[in-house]
Amino acid sequence: MPIVVRIDVELAKRKMSVGEFAERVGLTPANVAVLKNGRAKAVRFSTLEAICRVLDCQPGDLLEWVDE
Repeated sequence: MPIVVRIDVELAKRKMSVGEFAERVGLTPANVAVLKNGRAKAVRFSTLEAICRVLDCQPGDLLEWVDE
């Protein structure tokens, strides 16, 4: 898939656990795993906004396009 999700990188920078992140964003840990592993087919802007708010980052810090 040409879009790579970098949530794990941002979590590591902040030393934040998946559980804490999931709780603060309002997602289940299972849904965070789906996002982190690149298995999500879509993400709502409201979810992306919450993720960016919690991680204090921009959407471009989380998503990267990679040419196959």
